[in-house]
Amino acid sequence: MRLVLAALAFVLAGVAYRLLHQDLQQEVIRSLPAGVIGLTAVAAGLIARGRPRSRRIGLLMTALGLAVLVRPWQYSHEPVVFTIGFLLSELNLALYAHVTLAYPSGRVTDRLERWFVITGYVLALAFPFATLLVYDGLAPLNYVPAGTESVIQVASSDRLVEILQKAFMIVAYGVMTAIFVALVVRKLVQATHRMRRSLLPLVLAAALAAMRALSEVLFVFVSPPPEIVDRLYWWQVAGQIALPIALLAGLLSSRLARANVADLVRELDHVPPREVAGALSRGLGDPSLEVVYWLPDRGEYADDAGRRATLPEESSTCAVTVLDHDGEPIAALLHDPALRSDPELVEAAGAAARLALENARLHAEVQAQLAQVQESRLRIVEAADEERRRIERDIHDGAQQRLVALALELRTAQRRLGGDLDPEVASVLDQAVGELRLAVSELRELARGVHPAILTEEGLGAAL
Repeated sequence: MRLVLAALAFVLAGVAYRLLHQDLQQEVIRSLPAGVIGLTAVAAGLIARGRPRSRRIGLLMTALGLAVLVRPWQYSHEPVVFTIGFLLSELNLALYAHVTLAYPSGRVTDRLERWFVITGYVLALAFPFATLLVYDGLAPLNYVPAGTESVIQVASSDRLVEILQKAFMIVAYGVMTAIFVALVVRKLVQATHRMRRSLLPLVLAAALAAMRALSEVLFVFVSPPPEIVDRLYWWQVAGQIALPIALLAGLLSSRLARANVADLVRELDHVPPREVAGALSRGLGDPSLEVVYWLPDRGEYADDAGRRATLPEESSTCAVTVLDHDGEPIAALLHDPALRSDPELVEAAGAAARLALENARLHAEVQAQLAQVQESRLRIVEAADEERRRIERDIHDGAQQRLVALALELRTAQRRLGGDLDPEVASVLDQAVGELRLAVSELRELARGVHPAILTEEGLGAAL
């Protein structure tokens, strides 16, 4: 199929050159760019179609190249060829926007962008079709010599042909181009860091669209000097040749990134467990990449420090890829969604890092167990401290208070008996009160030793 499309493209390029050089009577150097632009787009599209993940965008790029090669048919003196060529003459504009907004996946997923692409196809076909219905071969058309009739003409109106042409210039090259540039800027602003790097060719696409729109709309109302027209023309030619090459280079960059997997294998042989995520980040070119490890004993994910981790929901800023072995999860990569466009690269990097990830997971399990031990020891220490505080309270509020109360009762008894008290009994009571005071003092020392208040209030230095 690719050989057939390549052969068709070369045939169309030859036809385009003949029409531009003989029928339109352009110079040789002016007759070549259309064929070169078309063949470049077709070649880039066919190369991209050879990659499973780039088939859609490759098909669109091939269609864009063929549309560019069919556009010169509008210069033919054959009515049927002219009608087909003029009807499809602006289809390359719609395909140009479609390729740009669908890059790199080949799908236009944003609703606003999808409506813009659909509107572009409708305008690219509706205006030429309406023009052909009222074109009699005598009214002047932009860049198309008069004299060839439309095979679908139903009426004749030179005024309506002129109105349709100017309206198309304003709507397609004015309004639609401004919206297109705004959508490209919006796409770049909303993209993540890694995705923004892969979307850099879209900047060239937006610049080319703006340059072409400026020249087309401006030249409808004014006639600039020939040297300015010529310079703008060749700048556009250079940009249109460079764009498919830049898009293809962006598509092939992921293939080149796979070459880094071999370097990643060598690097992982010497990387400690804590640096596995950094090595994968460098290998995949994603500075935002994080790795969490599955701990089967705990039935949850944890980071490399053993702290519990929860997998985030898929979003426009974060994607999750789970790596497993024999159906059992090993780890999960939290990475830039741009890597979704090349899952083989993520899988290859994950396979290369599987042994290192196993070691890192064991490290995470050890760290998690260590954290559990530390938490357990902390609970034991806290329980012991609480028990000491309880004993201190019991001593202070129990035995110590009773001894103090007993000493006070003995002193009260001494005062009440006064002079009637036997001296020997008085001596015994004094000794008993002294012993009670000593017992209270010892209890206080014991309580302070069980849980020193100064240790809690002022720290170890003051306590020592």
